[in-house]
Amino acid sequence: NNLAGVYREQSKYAQAEPLYQRALVIREKVFGPDHPYVAHSLNNLAALYREQGHYSQAEPLYQRALTIHQNARDAQNPQVAAALNNLAETYREQGKYAQAEPLYRRALAIREKALGPDHPDLAVSLNNLALLHSARGQYEQAELLYKRALAIQEKALGANDPHVAASLDNLGVMYQEQGRYSQAEPLHKRALGIKEKVFGPDNPAVAQSLNNLAALYQGRGLYMQAEPLYKRVLSILERALGSAHPHLGASLNNLAGLYEAQGRYTEAEPLYRRSLAILEEALGPEHPTVATALENYATLLRAMEQETKADEMEARAKAIRAKGND
Repeated sequence: NNLAGVYREQSKYAQAEPLYQRALVIREKVFGPDHPYVAHSLNNLAALYREQGHYSQAEPLYQRALTIHQNARDAQNPQVAAALNNLAETYREQGKYAQAEPLYRRALAIREKALGPDHPDLAVSLNNLALLHSARGQYEQAELLYKRALAIQEKALGANDPHVAASLDNLGVMYQEQGRYSQAEPLHKRALGIKEKVFGPDNPAVAQSLNNLAALYQGRGLYMQAEPLYKRVLSILERALGSAHPHLGASLNNLAGLYEAQGRYTEAEPLYRRSLAILEEALGPEHPTVATALENYATLLRAMEQETKADEMEARAKAIRAKGND
């Protein structure tokens, strides 16, 4: 289990998976199928799948882990809250917001009661619920939650902790979505500085902050400042995660969008095409992120006067969105 964790931290998923699976089998045999140690192994394997975008494999493992914790512990135990949060994250990342929200709220209530109002684990729940509200465009609710989470983390962990950086980035992204660039930029720069100091310059966590800052510059029309940041993101992610990871697919989409905004269509088109192929393979053909990639690609194709192909992309995206709203 520990060796698998080392491989997972290095994004060596193929090496981590059989080790996690073997650890799970051993624990089931030694402790029985309903022991909390088994839930721990299920959670680790589910997290491995989730990081690769393999949600159909992760979801039943998280559900089983939650059931074990609920049966083995008091309903208000923080371990139950952690299991609820993990399953909620899996739903949120798939765009299943209605399924995610009650789990987040239950986890938040358990943590606040069991740990108190100033515990870092409470900040995790606040941040995740804020992400959900932000995804739904409920920015006032999200902002209050982000700020409360950030205050808890700075007090409990210190101003230069990576968890603080993640909260800074989340709040910055929310401001960007509202066009509040002057409030967002210093948050992203501070987050980037923390991550580079803690992780080094070539870590995927650094790439996330670079991507946020690049998107901010693009939103302000500062294309020359955005492009080298997007390219650095691609270099970091391809080296750290490989050429088929959904994070790489999303970053290719971002660089393509930058080129499209400048009228550099012939440079954008192969990036959109590669991005779509990666995302479909990693996330499945009906994932909301795939719908976004299809919509972005369709916009470019219309600009290039390829109307028939654009219609096909838009129809596929519309079908994904409709299914997700059922």
